[in-house]
Amino acid sequence: MTTEEVWRGGSLGDQAHAVLAPNPGPMTLDGTNTWVLHVPGGDSAVVVDPGPLDEGHLQAVLRYVDGLGARVALTLVTHWHHDHTESLGRWAELVDTPIRGGGNGEPLVDGERIALGSLRIHVLATPGHTADSMSFHLPDADVLITGDTVLGRGTTVVAHPDGALGPYLESLEKLHAVASARPTGLAPAHGPTHADAASVIAAYQQHRLERLEQVRAALAAGDADAADVAQAVVERVYADVPRDVWPAAKASVRAQLEYLGTTP
Repeated sequence: MTTEEVWRGGSLGDQAHAVLAPNPGPMTLDGTNTWVLHVPGGDSAVVVDPGPLDEGHLQAVLRYVDGLGARVALTLVTHWHHDHTESLGRWAELVDTPIRGGGNGEPLVDGERIALGSLRIHVLATPGHTADSMSFHLPDADVLITGDTVLGRGTTVVAHPDGALGPYLESLEKLHAVASARPTGLAPAHGPTHADAASVIAAYQQHRLERLEQVRAALAAGDADAADVAQAVVERVYADVPRDVWPAAKASVRAQLEYLGTTP
């Protein structure tokens, strides 16, 4: 799939399927991908990020699981943001399942191995987008579920102060190492899937380094003396970005300034 195609959800391999939530927008792209993880023939499924509070969406997820001949045995959350967690109260009424992640239930632990029948999930702590961001690797399907850490289109926001650039760069390095070990597909929380996760992550790494150089240049050009340093940098570095995403860009600039040792 190319990034120009409209994304409506779908499968990546035979263990991961995205049910797309109807919440498109500048920050959510086509909407939130609710991932259903399931090994063909198994009776247990894992749901990642039930998403916004939309009854039709939640019922669509349940219909998909029912069609597999399975039940939801576990719910995982990549991070606390509203577009991933708003439905959790209602979801808990619909399914009898532990909910973990995003401040819910038993905390997820970096390096944890989850096994439900034949389904195996490796937990990766990937802070940066938020402090609590988690990713999930399906080693038997060669699929990497990245939440908002790596998107299927465009780049993600590292929003100061919850988000931090240092941890984010380390998380990208961790994900790249996993994705480079063998051909691995990318299953993001927003936007389309990609067959080559390693190349997408490498592009993210390069983009972040280029942005940092642009911020350094903006500071050297005089923005360091502005009354609102972050806003001045946004107006220079993100001049070609639609203004409706400037607030998010400013949050990312604050994280970059903190990383560079400049007061945001």
